[in-house]
Formats: sequence, structure tokens, C-alpha cells
Amino acid sequence: MDDDGELDAIYRRYGPMVLRRCRRLLRDEAEAWDVAQEVFVRVVKHWGRLDHRYPSSLLFRIATNLSLNRLRDRKREPALPGDEVLHRIARRTDLDAPLLLDRLFRRHPESTRTMAVLHHVDGMTLEQVARECGLSVSGVRKRLRRLRETMETEVS
Repeated sequence: MDDDGELDAIYRRYGPMVLRRCRRLLRDEAEAWDVAQEVFVRVVKHWGRLDHRYPSSLLFRIATNLSLNRLRDRKREPALPGDEVLHRIARRTDLDAPLLLDRLFRRHPESTRTMAVLHHVDGMTLEQVARECGLSVSGVRKRLRRLRETMETEVS
């Protein structure tokens, strides 16, 4: 597939996930759209240097980083409950948690990682995740259980 076709396919498939992530972190529709567009601008700009094997993980990470940067750059007090937690996360400098997550997620298919993000981060129900991923609810539940078991053994 040519680069333009691949980029277009990635945008159509993962654009809604990126926007959901931005909305969840920013809690501002206009900012969420701005940051979601910036995610894909960055992808286009750095296309040749990016690892295309796990687009959902890459896009999720870019959306998270850009959203947290936007939160950090806000010059006002937190407006909504929970914003302070996001501000604290944005100010953190340790990288242990992302490294651990990367190590854990590498042991599972990209689709499992996507399911985990949709369910645990975006707050979608198992039924919604199943519809989004084209699996049964029991299939989603089974994959998330395996991921949780891996996490429990790795963190213990």
C-alpha cells in the first residue's frame, strides 16, 4: 500500500480512538479536536521514522503526550474534578510506568492492547469494545483476563 493510502486507512481506523483519548484527558471538545488533528500532523511529519507495526499504540501514546502537554501548558487552575491528577501526571519525569507497560504490552497482540485502552482508559463497556473490535464479549473478556494475568505476574 502506498504511504498516502496507508495514512488514510490509519486515520479512518484510529481517528475515533485518538479523539476519544483527547476528549477524556482534556475534557474540552475544541481542544480535543485540535490535539487529535495535531496527532496526525505529527504522524505525517515523521512518517518515515515511525514504527508502523503498532499504529494504535503509537497513536495512543502521541495523543496522550500531546494532551498532557496541553494540560501542562494551561495557565489556569484545574476546572473539573480529576484535572489535578492529570496535571500531576503531566509534570512527572520518571519513565518507569511507560517502560513497564511497553514490556507488558509487547507480550500481547496489538488488538489486545487496543481492547485494554478502550475498556480501561476510555471507559467503554465490554459490549462496546467487542463491537468496536469485531469480537464476542467473551473473547474480549478472555483477552483482557490474559493481559491482567501477565501484569499480575510481571508486577509481583
